[in-house]
Amino acid sequence: MTTVSDAQGPLTPAGAVAASMAIQRCLLDYCRGIDRCDADLVASVYHPDATDDHGSFVGLGVDFARLATTKLRGYAIATTHFCNPPHIVFTSATTADVETQVLAWHRCRDEHGEFLEKFGGRYFDRFECRDGDWRIAHRALTHDWDAVERVTNAFPPGRFSASPRLTKNP
Repeated sequence: MTTVSDAQGPLTPAGAVAASMAIQRCLLDYCRGIDRCDADLVASVYHPDATDDHGSFVGLGVDFARLATTKLRGYAIATTHFCNPPHIVFTSATTADVETQVLAWHRCRDEHGEFLEKFGGRYFDRFECRDGDWRIAHRALTHDWDAVERVTNAFPPGRFSASPRLTKNP
């Protein structure tokens, strides 16, 4: 059983709500930035000295932001990253351990046609609040499952507006 005091940790009720909202916004900005290949938006979720361990990449979060968005822009036609609501444990008034399930779909093309790379994993983040700004101080990504699926488009071209990554915002 989780009590209100468990959920808020050492923060006041209002402080815990505000911090939780800031952390969730940070996670959403990360997904939005990755899907739009916006390196600046992805970098903004990390403190400047934050580290990231994505398995194939271990280094500064800001460096990961540039590498990942450049790679995805050249490799994937479009991507969708989705984070489940995070499990947040406030370990102090300015730190939180956050576990978030992530699902990712990368729409790609090779000589055999289009396919989806599908991934399920978890982000284990340490968030820190510095000068009132909650951002990731350390991130580790773990792998739960992955799959590749060949696809045929379900809808004819032009039925929907193109993704913002492929065009300007509608």
